[in-house]
Amino acid sequence: MAERTVFQSLSQKHVLSVPPQGTVREAACAMARAGVGSILVMEPPDKLLGILTERDLMNRVLAKSVDPDTTSVRAVMTPNPICVPPETTVANAVVIMIERGFRHIPIVAPGNRILGVFSVRDALPREVSAALSQTEFNEQVNDALG
Repeated sequence: MAERTVFQSLSQKHVLSVPPQGTVREAACAMARAGVGSILVMEPPDKLLGILTERDLMNRVLAKSVDPDTTSVRAVMTPNPICVPPETTVANAVVIMIERGFRHIPIVAPGNRILGVFSVRDALPREVSAALSQTEFNEQVNDALG
């Protein structure tokens, strides 16, 4: 059976975005309405500047008592997120996320067209297991090479 790609496994195929000058509260409300854990920060018409995730909201807003009504998304987003093309396999995307320590990765087609955001929630347990095995193998190879 062929491995699924990140694009094939997207649970939501629309792009949720907010402008960089939008407030943190506006972004959080949009995320809550859509039932997602991240929102892309984009400058019109389609320039990706960053991503704002649940983790960003917790660590950079709540934990630091930042006012969500007056703070811009640009101030707390993760800038220049790592992106993958739509043909990336789910297992490879999960490996990237495990190794880099994040849970959301934008999918970008040729011409920098944003197709959506792949979340670790979009991966099946078998793909997560395969990615963990690959990560462990990568660590063993790195240890052996010094």
